[in-house]
Order: sequence, then structure tokens, then C-alpha cells
Amino acid sequence: SGCGKTTLLNCIAGLTTIDQGEITLSGRRLSTMPEPARDRLRAQAIGIVFQTFKLLPGFTAVENVLLGMTFTGQRPDERRAVDLLQQVGLGHRLRHKPAALSVGEQQRVAVARALANRPVLLLADEPTANVDPSHQQQVIDLLRSSCQREEIAMLLVTHSPEVSGQFARVEYLEEINRAVATL
Repeated sequence: SGCGKTTLLNCIAGLTTIDQGEITLSGRRLSTMPEPARDRLRAQAIGIVFQTFKLLPGFTAVENVLLGMTFTGQRPDERRAVDLLQQVGLGHRLRHKPAALSVGEQQRVAVARALANRPVLLLADEPTANVDPSHQQQVIDLLRSSCQREEIAMLLVTHSPEVSGQFARVEYLEEINRAVATL
């Protein structure tokens, strides 16, 4: 905790401005792009599972997933939204607003929303932190299978050894920060 995981993801997504270095996505340098162009690129190319979900309270689960689709300029695909929500075990909660969902259910809506646009990059900030153990594996399986099937690169940050242990490559930000500090 406190080593900059969320900040790193926000920088990669173009949500936070960087002071040094470059972040390039799909051959485009984020730091030189005007904000509207950066927002459009993010909508088209990046799926984000926020640690705090960022669901709109006045929208149902399916509407929250569909809303993410509207920013790409393409027509929202309700069938895909419903399918993703069913894959995370929320087929029976499609028309419920966030206040009527448990914290874990809200997290699963956020996962479905992040996958909705078939991004080239998925950034997942503690995607299982608020999910009960019975659904933790379901969320990880959905992320992994969707990313493999749709050829999506994924950067996932977690404190959970159970989650990180399921991936072939694991980097420890604390060690990277320590190495940079000694340079």
C-alpha cells in the first residue's frame, strides 16, 4: 500500500499527467495529445476497473455497462452488456441500481463495463478487493478468458497473493520503486 499502484494505472490511462517520461498507446504519445483526443483514445482502447468502481448511481447495472460503450462512437450492444453481466453472475441483477447491489456486485459490474468495448489494454486496480471469496475466482477467470479470447493486454494490480499467483508474470512495484530510488 502506498507504493503508487493506482497512480501508475491513472498515468497509463491518461487520467493523471506525468512529469517525466512518455506513455505511448497504439503508437500515440499521451502527453502530446489534447484532452478530448486522449479521452477518445481511452474510450476506444482502454478498459478500466477502478478500485472505487465509479458506477453512476442513477443507472442500472446494464445501463452502467452500456454507458461505457457510448463514448466510443459506436452503437451500444445490449446483448454484449447482458452477456458480460451474466458471466460475472449478475444476470438476475441487470435492472438494479448500484445502491441495491452489494459492494461485490458493484465490483463485478465495473469489471463487465471495463470489458464492454473490447479494449486493447485492460487496467485493473484491485479487481477482487471487494468481491467475496466465492466470486473472486469468477472475476479473475472472466478477466483472463476475455483478455485471452479478445487479445487484450492486461495490467492488474493487487495485494492478493492468491490473485497474483495465477499469472505468469508478476512485478512488485515496491521493488521497482526501490531500484529507481537508488539510481
